[in-house]
Amino acid sequence: MYKQIPLSFPSFNGNESLYTRQAIDSGHLATYGAFIGKFEWKLNTKLRTHESVVLNSGTSALHLAMVLMGIGPEDEVICQSFTFCASANPIVYLGAKPVFVDSESDTWNISPELLEDAILNRISNGKKPKAIVVVHLFGMPAKMNEILEISRKYNIPVLEDAAEAVGSVYEGEMCGTFGQIGVYSFNGNKIITTGGGGALISDDTNILQKARHLSTQAREDLPYYQHLEIGYNYKMNNLAAAVGLAQLEKLENQVKSRRAVNARYRELFKDIPGISFHTEPDSSQSNYWLTAILINSEILGFDAACLQKSLSRHGIESRYLWKPLHMQPVFADAQFYGGKTAQNLFENGLCLPSSADLKLEDQERILAVIKKELAKSFK
Repeated sequence: MYKQIPLSFPSFNGNESLYTRQAIDSGHLATYGAFIGKFEWKLNTKLRTHESVVLNSGTSALHLAMVLMGIGPEDEVICQSFTFCASANPIVYLGAKPVFVDSESDTWNISPELLEDAILNRISNGKKPKAIVVVHLFGMPAKMNEILEISRKYNIPVLEDAAEAVGSVYEGEMCGTFGQIGVYSFNGNKIITTGGGGALISDDTNILQKARHLSTQAREDLPYYQHLEIGYNYKMNNLAAAVGLAQLEKLENQVKSRRAVNARYRELFKDIPGISFHTEPDSSQSNYWLTAILINSEILGFDAACLQKSLSRHGIESRYLWKPLHMQPVFADAQFYGGKTAQNLFENGLCLPSSADLKLEDQERILAVIKKELAKSFK
């Protein structure tokens, strides 16, 4: 029986037990309690230039951000195609239409050139996009300078989906702090976790105040329940915030450990032609939430699907890269601008186990599986 190696497992070696016990002892487990404010304050100190509202999921944060940006029925919103469906689903929640744009090959994120092409085409068709959703895929910063220049040129705000990029840095600043609104995810497999949770971040106090109000069912500040608008039950609870605070206290160490895991993979695989890595540009520092590789089947003699199955047989969890949203049946009617960059990444890529406490011997087991596949291919 093989020892199981998960794809991305949280690390609970800090104050998680202490803080959750304190939260339980306080009697405040729901959306009121001291740890919510403490978690937000700690997150704000990490961001330096922005403040936050912590919520119950990254998807809630994306939906609420789009509400705050005024997105509504029949609006069009440009969205990176190569991402998880949560980046685009809230567009549909609001009755708007996603317009998907292909990736560029450097960061695997939205192509600035294709982004501008899409904007010009939509404007020529009488539909100026209401917003641009940019994703920092697997923690890799997108080309924000070019994207923001286009955003300013056409006066279209950016919603920065940094769900996978907590702790990633672009041009010396935290990912999530470049758009009008940024969002984070603290899901169970993310670089820090609250079990399930997220955050909305901005440097606009009016946006933050409105987010806080709407996330608690838009209840008015009165001694009885009164509501002047429709709100949402999106606020993070105190118990989750207690876990989040403990996790956030060690964010830098988590990023350092994930980057070390990525560096070890590169060293272990350096003599295997046909495997290439998702690699950060000089201006960026990825948190390497997940180490992603591309498989050249013509060189290796096996493809990503073959390797994924072989790893699974040995108790090693891996994951295909995101299937582009323009290829998803649920978005079959959506506009798409680009070629086959995202499609080729999906068809040839694989995410490897990337937990912060992944051991060298675990990575050597993964290398051994790859060598077995090589041996079978070239018998």
